Amino acid sequence: MAANLTEVAKYAGVSIATASRAFGEPDRLAPATLERVRRAAVELGYAAPQAAVGTRTIAVIVPDAANPVYATLLKAIQGQAWHGRHRIVLFDADEDLRREREAIELGCRTDGLVLCSPRLPETEVLELVGDTPHVVVNRVLDGALCVVMDAERGPTQAVEHLSALGHSHISYASGPHGSWADEQRADAVERACARFGIRLSRLSHNAASIQGGRAAAAAAVATGATAVIAYNDLVALGLEAGMAELGCVCPDDVSIVGIDDIDLAGAVTPSLTTVRMPIARSGALAVELLLQAMGGSVPTENTVLPSQLIVRGSTAPPPAAARA
Repeated sequence: MAANLTEVAKYAGVSIATASRAFGEPDRLAPATLERVRRAAVELGYAAPQAAVGTRTIAVIVPDAANPVYATLLKAIQGQAWHGRHRIVLFDADEDLRREREAIELGCRTDGLVLCSPRLPETEVLELVGDTPHVVVNRVLDGALCVVMDAERGPTQAVEHLSALGHSHISYASGPHGSWADEQRADAVERACARFGIRLSRLSHNAASIQGGRAAAAAAVATGATAVIAYNDLVALGLEAGMAELGCVCPDDVSIVGIDDIDLAGAVTPSLTTVRMPIARSGALAVELLLQAMGGSVPTENTVLPSQLIVRGSTAPPPAAARA
């Protein structure tokens, strides 16, 4: 059986994105790297797909185009598609399952789909896309080609950081109902809390927005937790604002951790401790993999990109009374 691109990348000691460029955009690689990838392809018997002829139209479906995460993702997708002068058609589902369903149906009329964090049940998504070439970003669907931002390492580091500061009770502010990423992040936090002997309070689902964080503020205060890990940075910023109105000052009274590391996270006061997600890299890689799929070469393994905790000013040791 012929080798695939994932095996070539592993054998050459490079990322799958770098391996892809060796056959699609060789001028973007250093000569030594290009030679290493091509030598690996020869030794493994990998046959690179023929480059697609002409411009392709790619449908990109996001849950909420106003969310900075998806804005960053879209910019990366557009930037990567521009190299081949491919066209991007955007569908904003607006966190509405009916709109997402219709968007997928319309998107299937294009040459390929990039599905960003789809909310519909797995079986329905796969049934809707059918034979249309597609890549899923930030969710794992059985049988689909997926690019996933790691939801384990970064959240675990966040719990470890809070534990080292002396926190013994943490709450997790959930995101939208049906979000695969929210489920993965919450479960990772729960496992890490069990490992470090920390009490965990999981709050109910809210919108992935500043307003969603504000809505969760009273519940977070009511738990008595001295630290909160939020589904994303927007929820974290909303929590900080809402809790301040209730008399809880960050980080003196409560530490707050976000996830994503959007630009705003480092610009507020106190700056937000957060888990940096490889958002732009995910978008660019999704386009590369989709173009490969259109050319008949489909990697057999999902790609998981690493996350990393970024410590800033919104976390500190708990108040003296809580430590006592």
